[in-house]
Amino acid sequence: MKVNGIGKEAKIAVLLLAAVCILSLVYTLVIMGIAQIAVPDKANGSLISVDGVVVGSEFIGQSFTSPGYFHGRPSVVDYAGNSSGGSNYGPTSAKLMEEVSKRIEQVRKENNLPPDAPVPADLVLSSGSGLDPDISVDSAMLQVSRVASERGLPDSQVKALVERYIEPPQFGVLGQEKVNVLKLNLALDELTKSNK
Repeated sequence: MKVNGIGKEAKIAVLLLAAVCILSLVYTLVIMGIAQIAVPDKANGSLISVDGVVVGSEFIGQSFTSPGYFHGRPSVVDYAGNSSGGSNYGPTSAKLMEEVSKRIEQVRKENNLPPDAPVPADLVLSSGSGLDPDISVDSAMLQVSRVASERGLPDSQVKALVERYIEPPQFGVLGQEKVNVLKLNLALDELTKSNK
């Protein structure tokens, strides 16, 4: 009798597992279908295309190092979406302080700032994910003169472009105003083309 009872319990467990797997698959497919209909751009990764070629996602940062582009936050994972993460250095880490000091010097040098000029934190500290696509308005404005000079554009025109790409805090209250670096740099390319 005990063996028969165990067999019955095993059969119920296998059927329950199969039902859960099937329902999980059905649920996933239904939610994917709804997302494809309701918000297809977000369901597909919020990809940004230029002339039919995908150049990135609005939610994943990229490395811009040319002086003619706005630079984003540093990334300890080189903006690799499949391995997001931070450095895990704590605020008392000597290694972190050394890296941040080098980044501060680099930002000041690149943007012709005096040695004691303040530098926004988001230009020298990586985000927890290493993928942050946005910078603060202060960080964007700090780079206006360098970018304008490299592009042969007036500072006022580049500053106006930055102001056009300022995004408000989420729901109007969460976080701070920000600028998406990829969107801003793509608009900068368009502005440069139109001025030639």
